[in-house]
Amino acid sequence: MVKNPNQKIFQSIKAGADFRRTRAERIADWMTSHFGSMTFLILNVVFFILWIVVNVGGVNGISAFDPYPFNLLTMVVSLEAIILAVFVLISQNRTSKVDDLREETHLQLNLVSEREVTKLIKMVILLLEKQGVDLSQDPELKKMLRPFSESEIERKMEKEIL
Repeated sequence: MVKNPNQKIFQSIKAGADFRRTRAERIADWMTSHFGSMTFLILNVVFFILWIVVNVGGVNGISAFDPYPFNLLTMVVSLEAIILAVFVLISQNRTSKVDDLREETHLQLNLVSEREVTKLIKMVILLLEKQGVDLSQDPELKKMLRPFSESEIERKMEKEIL
């Protein structure tokens, strides 16, 4: 299997971003990865069922501490949801920054590739013209040789976005 040399660049972007994470981002990533699992869901379901069973008088010897309509349970679940949502957002924001950087790197590589391919086409044209091949009537070739404008592409994209 042939490895893509750019793969190492993209891995290093992620590794660098992971290394520069703040303590809050590390905690958020850890929480997001662990609390976004079936194990966490099952533990929550079991906890809620036990809470409800205890508080409807289903366990002898344990008195209800949060009788129906389970106001304390509602508050606990709400707080859990708020805290988890904030950690997920922190983690997603960091991931988004890494993705933006990776996308920018892809764009820069594509621009370099575009210039290189255009140069290769020009070189092939020179060779073909030396061999007496007439390329003057090829509209597709003329279109390929037309320089592209990065600023024009940016303006078109901004127009579509806004």
